[in-house]
Amino acid sequence: MSQELNPFKIAQRQFDEAAEVLGLDPATRALLREPMREFHVTFPVRMDDGTVKVFKGFRVQYNDARGPTKGGLRFHPAETIDTVRALAAWMTWKTAVVGIPLGGGKGGVICNPKELSLGELERVSRGYIRALGHYIGDEIDVPAPDVYTTPQVMAWMMDEYSVMKGYNVPGVITGKPIPLGGSAGRGDATARGGIYTVREAAKILGIDLNGATAAIQGYGNAGQFAHHLCVELLGQKVVAISDSRGGIYNPEGLDFEACVAHKKTTGSVINFPGAKNITNEELLELDVVVLYPAALENVITKENAPRIKAKISAELANGPTTPEADVILHENGVYVIPDFLCNAGGVTVSYFEQVQNAYDYYWPLVEVQAKLDEIMTNAFHAVHEAAQEYKVHNRIAAYLVSVQRVAEAAKLRGWV
Repeated sequence: MSQELNPFKIAQRQFDEAAEVLGLDPATRALLREPMREFHVTFPVRMDDGTVKVFKGFRVQYNDARGPTKGGLRFHPAETIDTVRALAAWMTWKTAVVGIPLGGGKGGVICNPKELSLGELERVSRGYIRALGHYIGDEIDVPAPDVYTTPQVMAWMMDEYSVMKGYNVPGVITGKPIPLGGSAGRGDATARGGIYTVREAAKILGIDLNGATAAIQGYGNAGQFAHHLCVELLGQKVVAISDSRGGIYNPEGLDFEACVAHKKTTGSVINFPGAKNITNEELLELDVVVLYPAALENVITKENAPRIKAKISAELANGPTTPEADVILHENGVYVIPDFLCNAGGVTVSYFEQVQNAYDYYWPLVEVQAKLDEIMTNAFHAVHEAAQEYKVHNRIAAYLVSVQRVAEAAKLRGWV
């Protein structure tokens, strides 16, 4: 992995720029640019054929000045500790920017879930929790679903932790199935929160979103929900979508249900009837009003940033834009809603789930969505106002808001 695209180096560069603007003292700066704790574990799993395979996993608890750490767990064959560190850092800033009383964490296991049977997937999930169970908990560090982990995986993990404790502990994990203490509204929360921020950005920019075109790179959980919700809530017309195999384009618009059915049947969105196949790179450069990067890190770089034509880039993915590209987009008038603001709806509703677990009292869907709307709207305007006040682009503004909040908590505790 090159230094330029190492996600943790990028996260540190972004932090350093904000720290410079804020004039943070050296001790606070040193504390906040590194993880407070990280765990590397290996654990054995018996496979279906009777052999034992040893898996490697990580958990990074980046900073807990504002509360217990919180963040997803990824099952991916190319997982790296630097990716987990970066995501844990971004989770720290994410929980701070939306003002919820949590820190940031992240975890991962190097594995390919597509090559595991259901039984093997369960044993990997339980093995990871056995390896880390003494270092997590509802008052310490609360995992959640992420890439290739599901509500079912969360259910197994919660159960394994409860077995270790000897009593039921639903609050140790969020993103659980609703019958096991999950929250209404968690499924589409990441995309829904992002859609709320797009609505607010359009108001500021004077853009009428009704009928406005959209392109979505990445058609997993967040991307699919974004397709549905940007049409339902904003009246947009989605003209392009893509997944890891490529994309499709139709200037007349793409029907959500038909696209989902096609992907479910064929395994990809490509070759959708009536649409033209395009590359992921071509999708990013389409002349649309709103671009939703909802796939991988570092897809918008200094090379392609000059060709981005969207008026708004709503980052549902983590780290889709490099620091060099940020500057170019800002100079070209592209309004970027940075990742750890745009996609903070997921952790916000996960926090709601923790609260409901602690209360043992659960809210109806309409209440969850109203609370999410209020938090995302307030966070968006805090970032926008910081950008105007400090005359910086939106990503640095989001860092200014969040880093200042975490630094304040660390100082109040007497750490620095």
